[in-house]
Amino acid sequence: MIMFIYYPKPNQMKISKHLLMLFLIQLFLVGCETDLSYLKKLEDPELVQANVKNLTDIIVYDIFSPPVASRVYLYPAIASYQTMQLANQENYASLSGQVNGLAPLPKPSSEKVNYNIASLHAFNEVGKALIFSEDKMTLFQENLDQDLKERGVPGSVLKASKKYGEVVADHILAWAKGDLYNQTRTYPKYTIQEEEYYWKPTPPDYMDGIEPHWKKIRTMALDSSNQFPPKPPLKFDLTKGSPFQIQLNEVFEIVNNITDEQLEIAKFWDCNPYVTHHRGHAMFATKKITPGGHWIGITSLVTRKAKSDFQATTNAYTNVSIALFDAFISCWDEKWNTLVVRPETLINKHYDEEWLPILQTPPFPEYTSGHSVISRAAAITLTDLFGDNFSFEDTTEIEYGLPVRSYGSFIEASEEAALSRLYGGIHYMMAIEEGVAQGEEVGQHVVKRIQTYIGYNKNLALK
Repeated sequence: MIMFIYYPKPNQMKISKHLLMLFLIQLFLVGCETDLSYLKKLEDPELVQANVKNLTDIIVYDIFSPPVASRVYLYPAIASYQTMQLANQENYASLSGQVNGLAPLPKPSSEKVNYNIASLHAFNEVGKALIFSEDKMTLFQENLDQDLKERGVPGSVLKASKKYGEVVADHILAWAKGDLYNQTRTYPKYTIQEEEYYWKPTPPDYMDGIEPHWKKIRTMALDSSNQFPPKPPLKFDLTKGSPFQIQLNEVFEIVNNITDEQLEIAKFWDCNPYVTHHRGHAMFATKKITPGGHWIGITSLVTRKAKSDFQATTNAYTNVSIALFDAFISCWDEKWNTLVVRPETLINKHYDEEWLPILQTPPFPEYTSGHSVISRAAAITLTDLFGDNFSFEDTTEIEYGLPVRSYGSFIEASEEAALSRLYGGIHYMMAIEEGVAQGEEVGQHVVKRIQTYIGYNKNLALK
C-alpha cells in the first residue's frame, strides 16, 4: 500500500491559519449572539423610570408651560408603549384605533430588534424632538447606550433596535404634527377686555395669557375639547353677600389667616414651572415641575411600590399621560371661554391693594382650576390601574425643598391638590369644586375608552 502525505507550502500554511482564525472569530461571535442572558437585564423597569425622570428634568430646565409639558410627556410615552406592545400582544392592546388618528406602527425589518431597547430609544427620540435642550437628551442617550452594552447587549442587537426605535419615532412625530400645535404657535394672543369680570394679567410680571388656543389641540380619548363642560361660573357680583362676593371674600380671609398645615399644602402642590422673585431692581426665578409633572412623579413612586415590571410601568405612564393631556385640553377650553378674573385682581382693587396670594398667580384665566381637573383625571386613571386604597408617600417635591406628604388613595391626593389652590389664594371654591367634577368626567371617560390590558386584567400592573 502506497501512502501519500501532503505537506502544505509555507504560503498555503499562512492562508490556512488565516481561515482558521476567521472561523474562530465567527464562532466566537455566534456564541455571543446565542448568549441571551442579557435579555433578563433588559426587563429592568428602572430603564423606563430613568427615561421618564430625564425627560422631566429637561422639561423643568426648558420651562414648558403646564399644557405644553403634558404634550411633551404624551408622545414619547405613546411611542414607547406602542413599541413595547408589539412584543407583548397577548397582554397589551395597541393604542391604534383607541386614541384619535393613530395608525399602526410599521413592522421592523430586522429579526434582531429587541423591543424593550427600541421602546426606550423611541421614547427618547420623540422627546428630543419636542424639547429645546437636545444636547441634554443626546448625552442621556449616550449614557443609556453604554449602560445597555454593559448589560451585555450585542452590538448588532443594539444597532437594529435603535434603528427601529427611530422608525417608530418618525411615525409618532408625523402623527403628532397633525394635532395643530405648530399652527397654534402662529395664532394671535388674547386681547385684554375692559370689563371688570374678565381676566387680566397679574403681578408681578403681568405676563400674556398662556395657550389661549389650546382647546384646538387634538384630543386623545375625548371626542372634543368641550365634551365635558362644567357648570357655568357664578354670576359676577361684588355686592356684599352675593354668592360671588362670598367666594372672593373666602379667598381673602383664608390667605390672611392661613394655618401652618394649609400653607404646607399650598406650597407642596404649587407646581409653578417658573416663579419670579423681585428684590428691589433685581429679579430671579425658580424652576419646578408642572402640575402634570407632579402626577408623573406620583406614577413613578407607585409603579415602584407595586413592583410593576417593564411593560406595566410603560403602560402606567402612558395611561396617565393620556389622561393629563386630555384634562388640560378640557380645562383650557373652559378657561378661555369663560375668562373669569383672578381673585388677586379684584382683592387688590376693592379690598387691599398690597394683598398678595400665598402662591404666584399663574398667567391664565381662573375657571376652572387646572390642578383640580388634571389631578382628578390622573387620580381616576391611577385608581383604575392600582386600586381604590393604594396608599403612598409622595416624595416628588423633596428635590425642590419640600417635605414628604402621605395619602391613603389617589383620590385623597387629588382632593388635597384641588384645595391647595384655595389655600394658595389663586382660585375661588367654585373653580375647585367644578374642576374636580370636570376632571372626574374626563378621567372616567379615559379609563373606559382606553383599554390597554388584554382582557382588562389589572393584576398585570401589580407584578
